[in-house]
Amino acid sequence: MQKKRSILFPIFFFIGLNLIIFTLSRIGLSLWQAERITAVDGWVRLFLQGLRIDIVSICYLFGVPALFSVLFLNNNILGTIWQKILRIWLTVGSVFILFMEVATPAFIETYDFRPNRLFIEYLLYPKEVFSMLANGHLVAVLSSLIVTVIASVIYWKLSGWAVKNLQLPSWKWRPVIALVIIAVSFVGARSTLNHRGINPAMVAFSGDPLVNSLVLNSGYSVLYAAQQLKNEDKSSEQYGKMPVDEMLSIVKASRGRAESDYISAEYPTLTRNKATYQGKPKNIVILLEESLGAQFVGTLGGKPLTPEFDKLAQEGWLFENLYATGTRSVRGIEAVTAGFTPTPARATVKLTKSQNGFFTIADLLGRQGYHTSFIYGGEKHFDNMASYFYGNGFQKIIDEKDYKNPKFVATWGMSDEDLFDKANETFTELAKGDQPFFSLVFTSSNHDPFEFPDGKIELFDKEKQTRNNAAKYADYALGYFFKLAKQSNYWKDTIFLVIADHDSRVGGAELVPVKNFHIPALILGEGIEAKRDPRLVSQIDMPTTLLSLAGISGDYPMIGYDLTQQVDPNRAFMQYDQTQAMMKGNDVIILQPNMAAKGYEYNPQNNQLTVKEQPETMKKEALAHALLGSYLYNKQLYKLPKTAN
Repeated sequence: MQKKRSILFPIFFFIGLNLIIFTLSRIGLSLWQAERITAVDGWVRLFLQGLRIDIVSICYLFGVPALFSVLFLNNNILGTIWQKILRIWLTVGSVFILFMEVATPAFIETYDFRPNRLFIEYLLYPKEVFSMLANGHLVAVLSSLIVTVIASVIYWKLSGWAVKNLQLPSWKWRPVIALVIIAVSFVGARSTLNHRGINPAMVAFSGDPLVNSLVLNSGYSVLYAAQQLKNEDKSSEQYGKMPVDEMLSIVKASRGRAESDYISAEYPTLTRNKATYQGKPKNIVILLEESLGAQFVGTLGGKPLTPEFDKLAQEGWLFENLYATGTRSVRGIEAVTAGFTPTPARATVKLTKSQNGFFTIADLLGRQGYHTSFIYGGEKHFDNMASYFYGNGFQKIIDEKDYKNPKFVATWGMSDEDLFDKANETFTELAKGDQPFFSLVFTSSNHDPFEFPDGKIELFDKEKQTRNNAAKYADYALGYFFKLAKQSNYWKDTIFLVIADHDSRVGGAELVPVKNFHIPALILGEGIEAKRDPRLVSQIDMPTTLLSLAGISGDYPMIGYDLTQQVDPNRAFMQYDQTQAMMKGNDVIILQPNMAAKGYEYNPQNNQLTVKEQPETMKKEALAHALLGSYLYNKQLYKLPKTAN
């Protein structure tokens, strides 16, 4: 006769099994990233705090089934039903843990973090993401699937074995055992006696975001990110709180504009703005280049991959010291079309309250008689772009369904050459009328898995599908477009902005990898003076500047600077996952969740941040700007009044 086992044996067995999985995964990842862990003297703290997070995860995952086993397991129909549920729970929970750890190396290789909120967001677009993975990460995908399938079978058999031959305690002891389980699970899940339970900030100990993420396990990281999504309306409050009046006063004062410039009691950042150019209003075209960071641009000191951009830079207004607001395309779209400050929430392109009635320059220009459009080579619904654009002033969207006989189709849609052919065709037709136009043209060839047509460029890397080669092709296509544009009927009446949405593969050992936020921006067009501008500026300064160059005066809520004026913004805002930086000159304030603001100095020669005490006024300025976006979004105050020009 087989010996009876404790009623909690299945729970304890799977707790031990999953703790082993967590530990082996963390050891493997740590050996892979040993140089960065050693650099911050993090070995002991990583594993001690990592065990703490693993215990938290175990308590959340197995506390409830442990309690229900004590309450429900019995020799009756209810006990039989719970036994089956328990088996499923143990299997599914353990497979999830293993799958997340197996998927982690590929995610870290691409994003320099454990799986986080971005992992969840990509799950919403299985077609595009699966195609990208299949074409660029097939080995990782297949190995993850194989391991998951095998693990599912093994875990199912182990759970079936574990739930058999259990010794049922007498009912007089069950309440006592249940209370002990509740107490242990509660204390273990909170992992602290503070009024607030544990969170990733409490176990972060280094200036390297990757090392801090290795402390977590990937299941916890993803589920914590999912839990945080419901708090997006107040996402910035994790940096600290400030009275609204003080926040607005600091933001307004930092812009150097008179109080009388603010024309609305209802919309706090609404100002009246007069364009520098006072002639016939010009067309505006924004060419948003996917992942084309300064590191790929020769004229900005990057790799020699952009001969076409470098030549164009000699003809236009080149911003040498411009920084992106984030690391995602939707963050770049938010900055260049709405001039909106970044927040730790998802970009407003994806948030509920900004799907209509939210300010964009398309809305402003549409009210001034412009035709407005978004031209893309992929699926317009990706990243919720169609809903956002249609709801906020874009009258027409061209996407992959509108291309006839394209030259080359990749995972993310049409090649950049096809995109620019379509843009040129569209602008040529629009220019036949008297109506001015605005268009956002968004490229995609420079995106993992880096597919582009053969024979167009001399490869920089021997292997074709690499970041460097894709960046070089994107530059080739950009030159191709401007050859068409300069011969067109719209050239002399149009202002063009070439700007990256963000850099490619942002990461590094710094709390915020400032160098990876450096992006190119170039304004071209007839009458634009050729010059190199060394001022420190942000993506959010671009839409205000374009309006001024195009002759568009009006009322709008953007806080970016009009760079045609004799001003020096000398500041940039950078959102890196849940961390935000404000840089002024080489001085940097970094805001992290549930932590005091910290001061640093950025060295552009070695791209490193060193601790430097910064004045409280600067810390308050950083906090005010970090809080502003969430406040304006939540209160729905970032819009044009119905009577606005």
